[in-house]
Amino acid sequence: MKGLRWRQVCAVAILPGTVAVIVPAVILCSKQTASPLRLPLRLGLVVIGAALVVLGLALIVQTIRLFSSLGEGTLAPWDPTQKLVVRGVYRFVRNPMISGVLSILLGEAALFASPALLWWFVVAAAVNIVYIPLSEERGLERRFGDDYLAYKRNVPRWIPRLKPWIPPRDDTREERQHPRSGRRG
Repeated sequence: MKGLRWRQVCAVAILPGTVAVIVPAVILCSKQTASPLRLPLRLGLVVIGAALVVLGLALIVQTIRLFSSLGEGTLAPWDPTQKLVVRGVYRFVRNPMISGVLSILLGEAALFASPALLWWFVVAAAVNIVYIPLSEERGLERRFGDDYLAYKRNVPRWIPRLKPWIPPRDDTREERQHPRSGRRG
């Protein structure tokens, strides 16, 4: 478990850490200035931006916990999960980690009223819109086969479902019988 935690820390620092912290910090430290906005609009952007950052952080924390506890791996493509994770937020949307990172980026753009950070959000979103279906999903199909294909058919990539998807062979359902005892729940 200790080795997995270190791998998680490294993966988070390299991937979402770079995209959501390092690159925005470099952008903000450049000579670019925030848009001149009146105080009420500026305060509104701060509130919206803070809410988006908190939402994004919550999604990232949940996905990391699920990947380490259930998936036995990390969010990094070079150290992927060993098991398909279809619990928690993954029952609503297939890419909550990317949704979390994009939420943080949009929140940062609003917090700092920064057109440059808004452009960084657009670039990060575009890269993931291309990468996810062309590379990541194909790899998941090869690794997890029919289980991933069923998941992909039932859970949207970007826009969350209103109700969680329950896989056909879900061991967490209370009405499912325990194989040895025949008891329910």
